[in-house]
Formats: sequence, structure tokens, C-alpha cells
Amino acid sequence: MYRISALLVFLFLAGCQSMSSKPQPPVNNDTIKTEAQSPSASEKAVPPSVQPKQPQHTPQQVDDVWQRIRMQLSFSDSTHPDVMKRVDWYLSHPNYMDEISRRAEPYLYHIVTEVEARNLPIELALMPLIESDFDASAYSHKHASGLWQLTPSLAQYFGVKITPWYDGRQDVFDSTAAALDFIEYLYKRFDGNWYHTIAAYNVGEGRVRNAIAANKKAGKSTDFFALKLPKQTRKYVPKLLAAVHLLKHEKMDFPAIDNSPAISPLPIKGAVILADKSQWQDVQDLNHGVIRFPAIIDAPHLVVPKAKQQHWQQAIAKQQSSDYSQWQHYTIAKGDSLSVIAERYALSVKQLKTFNNLSSDRIRIGDKLILPVLADEQIEHKVSSGESLWKIARHYQVSIAKLKQWNNLSSNILQVGDTLTVFLSRS
Repeated sequence: MYRISALLVFLFLAGCQSMSSKPQPPVNNDTIKTEAQSPSASEKAVPPSVQPKQPQHTPQQVDDVWQRIRMQLSFSDSTHPDVMKRVDWYLSHPNYMDEISRRAEPYLYHIVTEVEARNLPIELALMPLIESDFDASAYSHKHASGLWQLTPSLAQYFGVKITPWYDGRQDVFDSTAAALDFIEYLYKRFDGNWYHTIAAYNVGEGRVRNAIAANKKAGKSTDFFALKLPKQTRKYVPKLLAAVHLLKHEKMDFPAIDNSPAISPLPIKGAVILADKSQWQDVQDLNHGVIRFPAIIDAPHLVVPKAKQQHWQQAIAKQQSSDYSQWQHYTIAKGDSLSVIAERYALSVKQLKTFNNLSSDRIRIGDKLILPVLADEQIEHKVSSGESLWKIARHYQVSIAKLKQWNNLSSNILQVGDTLTVFLSRS
């Protein structure tokens, strides 16, 4: 007890000595005034006017979405060679971000807003840059599709609708919600490790878990860069970190994108047909999920420019009361049922009921049904020698992306004798 008390006294005295012996800044005694010597109020100089501090803009208040992201970046800088190699690649392609900004312009504000709403790292808003180059119609050889490159099974598990008429993976609202749901799930599974989470988004949870387990068993680091993963995944995380590095340190120009909503989803009830070709061409590039334009079937909404939202609300209301004259009509015969007719035309009963505003399955002989098939507009094209997707798309005046979507093509390679389905509008 005595030793402890003596030690405490010693430490206290040593502390006092160290404080008293700490060098002090030199003092000019000529400038010191006692309280009695201080000037009177009339003698005091008038202080300069104090300029109020300009309020700092929040990320949501700045003009540019890229700047909004930059202000919230939280991942630590990485100087790993794989990251620096990708940084060099970006810098050697100075026009790359011009195209990225052009593609991202309609979508980035919404994606950033959703990431913020979930209190997730803002870096995740850049994942579509790595996944698809912000191409909403992108389609991979593994049948992943859209901005976030969701596979059919994963998308449907997280509630994305996929039918012959609508693929929500290519809709920014549906796909972003599903992708962030999946990321949140992975984050919990990987105990809050973001690099492992992002890697698992690319290659799958099981593959990353197995790599971590193998390293633990071998007594190795479980850091992402130490894991034995497929080449694509080993490059995936560095690509994201490189993009973050360039944006954070402003080493590359990211052409500005307005920090305001560019698009709006208008709810759709039933089926909508945009009969005016000039109308639907105006929004087709915002609605890659609608597979057979101008027939909007199974889609929960139509994506339109925010600036034209009111115009489109009126247009949709008008279209929903149209006569559907351009569509095939079917007269119900004896022995027919909705299921029989649906099977005959490769439709679902739900689609038939939706398209005809039917509240029950009962139909009567002689009644007419409208089929969600444009009259004389489905063509089966047999590929000939020398033909390419570009030539066929140009011939039918459709996009290559739609040709690939209609025929579930993951590449541009065609074989002579292949048959392609083409949907044409008569409007």
C-alpha cells in the first residue's frame, strides 16, 4: 500500500514538474495591459465588421450529382497495385467518363437518393459503372441484365417482375431496389466487411465464403486482396475503388449531372398502348424493361422525363381509353376459355384479363377479346450468310438491344440458319 501511495505521489510531482517545465511561447511584456490600464470604451478601436460565415451546402444542395457523391465518400484510399493499375487505365481513356455521364444522367440521381435513404456507403452508387457502364439494356453471357446485372433467379427472389412483356431488371426503379436489398443481405452475411460484400455481389456469396474459409484454414489473411477468387472478381473491387479514387481526388473529369430528379415513374393500371410512334420513341430509352413497345403490359409503371410528367399523365389517361384498333381481336367460340385462348397465343390468363379489363374468368360465346399482340407484327427472320445483328436491326428499323432482348441473346454472334423473332409496330 505504501509503495502504491509513494508511486502516486511521485507521478503527481513528476507531472507537475513536466507541466511547469514545458516550454512556453515568448511573451512581449510591452504589449501586456492590466485591467486598470485597459483603454476606456471611447478609446477602443471600432472592431471590423464581422462577416457571417457562408452556410455550407449539404450534398443534397449542390448542383452536380457527382459532387454530391464526392462529398460523402467514406472508403479509405487504397494504393494496392490492382487499384492503381485501374486508375491508370481510366486516366488513359480521358473520354470514358463523358459517355458514362451521358448514360448515367437519367438514373444517377435516383440511385444516389436510394443509397442515401438506406444509410449505405455512397460508393455503392458507382456499382452500375462497374457492372454495366450504366447501360440499362446490358445483357451478359450469364443472362444477367440491366444496370445492376441481376440474374433472373436473383431478381425474382427480391421481387422483380419478369414476364414475356416486362423485365424489371432493366427498369432503374425495380432493379435498384432489388440490388440494394441484395447488398444489405450480403453485408450482414459478411459481418460488415464491404470489400467481401461487393465481391460476393459479383461472384456469389458461397464463392467468397469458401475463399475466406480456405485462407483461415491455411493461416492466411482474409483481406479481400489475399483471397483466391476468379479473375473477374479480383478485378471487380479494384475497378470500383479506382473510380472512387478518381472522383474523390478529382483526378479525372466527371461531366456534371444535374442534382435533381430527371425521371419519374407513372403508375400503370392494366395495359397501355402508345399508338403514336413519336410518343413512345420519346420514352423508349427510359423503359428498356418494356419488352414489346409500344405495348406496355405487366409493367408497374412507365418511366418518363420529370419535366414532361404532367404531359405523360394526360397521355396515358387518354391511351387507356383508346379503342385498341391496331391489336388483334378474337371472337370467343364454343369450348373456349381464357386458359385455352391464353395457351393458344402464348399468353397468361392474367394478361388476357388485364388487357380486357375482366374481373372474372367468365366469358360468353360471341364476345370479342383484344389480344395483346399487334396485328401482323411478329416476324420470324432466318439468318442468312453475311447478315449481322446490325444489318437485321437496320432492315427492320429496330434497335440491336431489342433484337437481343426479344431473342435472349447475350452476344452479337449469329449463326447462319438461326431464327430471330422480330416485333414490329404498325404505328
